Amino acid sequence: FFFVKFMSNLVLDTECGRITLRLRPDAAPSTVQHMIKLVQSKLYDGCCFYRSDFVIQCGLQRADGTSVKNPHPNLTVNETASNTFLSNLRGTVATAHWDVPDCGNSEFFINLKANPHLDSAYGGYCVWAEVVDAESFSTVDAISAAVLGGRKPGIKSATIV
Repeated sequence: FFFVKFMSNLVLDTECGRITLRLRPDAAPSTVQHMIKLVQSKLYDGCCFYRSDFVIQCGLQRADGTSVKNPHPNLTVNETASNTFLSNLRGTVATAHWDVPDCGNSEFFINLKANPHLDSAYGGYCVWAEVVDAESFSTVDAISAAVLGGRKPGIKSATIV
């Protein structure tokens, strides 16, 4: 374990601009710790956003379609049951998983609109961060437009600040 200060941010420098996310260890401490491990292992550097409908999603995929190896494939997180005060609203970030709860690992999404059904669907999707500023929201919207237009904008680097 390592200490995560309450107001730590995750900064995603993407091809469409910068997204600053405020981490919420108060809501999902294990999930935040897990995501920090993935960021520190440089897992997301070079990955792309490939989905845009009611969320933009990123994970183990590069723009050329190749997969990225997860350095922590056996770790799963889903703190939805204990995270009762953060909902899947526009700008919140949650761990993606299959239709089975407790299988989330490295895929994450940023909500493009309020999606309260995701708080309970398939065991719920745990919110662990939130977009913090107008520049970041503009970048999120630009990524959404790019994906809808057939591009897969990449992450140049992900850092914890």
